[in-house]
Amino acid sequence: MKKEYFTLILLILVSYGIYRLYEPFWMSIVVASLLAISTHHIQLGFFRLTRSRFWASALSTLMLGLLFFAPLGYFLFHLSTMMQNFDPAIMRVMELKLRGWLSHLPPSLSHIEAKIESSMVGFDPTALSQHILAYASLIGTFTMSFFSGTLFILIFYFIANYYGKDIFEFFKRSAHFPQQESTLIIFEMRSSMSVVFYSILATAVFEGALFGIAVEYMGHNGLLFGIMYGFASLIPVIGGVVMWLPFTLFELSVGNTEDALFIALYTIIVISLIADTFIKPIIIKIINQKLIKPQDKINELIIFFAIIAGLATFGFWGMIIGPAITILFLTLMKITEAQTQEQTH
Repeated sequence: MKKEYFTLILLILVSYGIYRLYEPFWMSIVVASLLAISTHHIQLGFFRLTRSRFWASALSTLMLGLLFFAPLGYFLFHLSTMMQNFDPAIMRVMELKLRGWLSHLPPSLSHIEAKIESSMVGFDPTALSQHILAYASLIGTFTMSFFSGTLFILIFYFIANYYGKDIFEFFKRSAHFPQQESTLIIFEMRSSMSVVFYSILATAVFEGALFGIAVEYMGHNGLLFGIMYGFASLIPVIGGVVMWLPFTLFELSVGNTEDALFIALYTIIVISLIADTFIKPIIIKIINQKLIKPQDKINELIIFFAIIAGLATFGFWGMIIGPAITILFLTLMKITEAQTQEQTH
């Protein structure tokens, strides 16, 4: 057996061993690496400021933890606490309110009343309340696993920032990957993933702040509900509805009809119509112009479906992984097209 074959077989076996060894951490490693690629501009800015790769990596990790993971942890902790302290009587009050509204519907809407009544036949407020309390313990368990997963992501994120260039150069030399193609891949990934990450973050912060201000004005915890709306807004199409609709129903159930009408109209007109339809594209356009050349811009519709597919396949972190896989695929297609054209000429 040639020594090259022996080395290749040994490499395959050891690679499988490495995969099994680090299997519990692969998701954290992938997410951390993609976040490091997405936030390369932040890392570069800190490096220019400190002239130290260590401190630039440390400050980037601290900023990511404060801006992204701390709000999510705050949201999960308070959501678990709210569900554990949930009052089952609220569900009974909401049911009585709904039945009261149905009894006052005009005759022209009687068919709607019949459909709602039939759907409420099996509605049991007590059982639903018990389910909510059961889910509270599950959310508490998920919160603990989230914090442990977050710790590993932040550790790998620091490593990716501090050693990322050396690791990439090592694999590039080992795989004998052409310089031009490797440069194109890393450039496309950095530019496009930065746009995706900053667009997601800007959208969540902007729309969450708008919702939080309104809720704070109504006397509720604006920070908590703003964070909740911000993360809900990441879900395409129906994101905001999962927040303002239950909030409106709750306000109606406790008799705050004016507050319910205010939050519904405010969310639909100010956030969904004005902010989401007109202001958000301007923010994304500014991010695009700052981070990526117009001729290299990837179609927003492709990124939109990549985020949806990523969320459906990989869960929460799919909003990062989905676009990354899509961008890498399109970049490799560009390289293949360029190589084919060179061969034909």
